[in-house]
Amino acid sequence: MKQLFALIILTSTSLLLSGCDDKTGPVPGQIQTSLVQLGKMPFKLEIADSNASRERGLMFRPSMPADHGMLFVFDHPEVLGFWMKNTHIALDIIYLDAEGRVLTIKQMKPLDEKSVSSERPAKYAIEINAGMAKTAGVREGDVIHLPAK
Repeated sequence: MKQLFALIILTSTSLLLSGCDDKTGPVPGQIQTSLVQLGKMPFKLEIADSNASRERGLMFRPSMPADHGMLFVFDHPEVLGFWMKNTHIALDIIYLDAEGRVLTIKQMKPLDEKSVSSERPAKYAIEINAGMAKTAGVREGDVIHLPAK
């Protein structure tokens, strides 16, 4: 009987801990993605639309495929600031207004904790590998068609 009780406790503990964040990256199947055209190239973007997913962003990842990135969605436009705490990938950040118009494109260096500002109110931010905005031909003023929410 003691062994059965111990097995039940062990199994319950394992199930509870399986939902904990381990800082190794995204849990497959739990992150919504969308294919978004940026300039002349399609990108598979992970959608960060909750406080937790926006806060975690691309932290703790050693690399990212060239055609991948993350779309940060905010409830309303505001001046945004991003930093690279625990982020090991050099990135381009593309700030967009509520209509999906590119406001500015900036570069961010790995592990740099200085804030990179949108300078104007933005509702969205897209992070992709450094240099990919230029490669894809993304320019200020372009309109990016984002997934409907």
